[in-house]
Amino acid sequence: MQQLESLSLQQRMPPLKKTAILVIGGAEDKVHGREILHTFFERAGGSDAQIAIVPCASREPAAIGSRYQRIFEEMGAKAIQLMDIRERSQGEDPIWEESLKNCTGVFLTGGDQVRLCGLLADTPLIDQLRQRAQLGQIVLAGTSAGAAVMGYHMIAGGGSGESPNRSLVDMATGLGFLPDVIVDQHFHNRNRMARLMSAVAIQPERIGIGIDEDTCALFESDSQLRVIGKGTVTIINPCRVSYTNQPEVEATDPLSIHGLTVHVLTHGDRYDLQQGHVTPA
Repeated sequence: MQQLESLSLQQRMPPLKKTAILVIGGAEDKVHGREILHTFFERAGGSDAQIAIVPCASREPAAIGSRYQRIFEEMGAKAIQLMDIRERSQGEDPIWEESLKNCTGVFLTGGDQVRLCGLLADTPLIDQLRQRAQLGQIVLAGTSAGAAVMGYHMIAGGGSGESPNRSLVDMATGLGFLPDVIVDQHFHNRNRMARLMSAVAIQPERIGIGIDEDTCALFESDSQLRVIGKGTVTIINPCRVSYTNQPEVEATDPLSIHGLTVHVLTHGDRYDLQQGHVTPA
């Protein structure tokens, strides 16, 4: 862990060789234009796409998995597989690793991010998926809970609508697909700005990314993201923070954070995580 913290952002995050990861804020359009889901489908190969759906975060995995399966069937995917894993022992079954070898895209559904990590964290399946996604060999998407697990550090739960404080956010270990970010979803829709600020104050080596519903942060080469969808992506970057009282105050006391950099991006805007640069649409 200490070694991870000491490395630079560029060293810790392997450059993606092509567009690889879509982080979706939840409640993406599944009926009308389906812009975000179409983007995933096309990036995964369009009519040649071989898609695996991972509904493990949901307590009704068959129902939510079938819904996405119908959507991608309607789009014309070549093959679709439902990875209905309900026990950790299933997640460690080599059959899933073998199935993943033929996939061009993997979609993590919503539900409970703690449940998802409990079933799949540190399994060979996730290790293989992480490696292939970071090498650009497979397109990965996660929505809602599937988005929350993207970072090495994950928001497991918490409150909203208060001033930033440590008790507002529960942190856990995520799946580490994008190790240098902390993702919060349903962001402005559920008033989670203070929660993400609190998370970044606790983990000042990470960049906070708050994603609204029906909105996607599309991670492209060299740690750049582009915004797709109807809402906003909020970037909270602590690289210029000059002071915080976080180590000194009680968990329920309000946090003081000086020099925090905040960007609010809309459709087409780009952000470079390594350089901290914003490019308008």
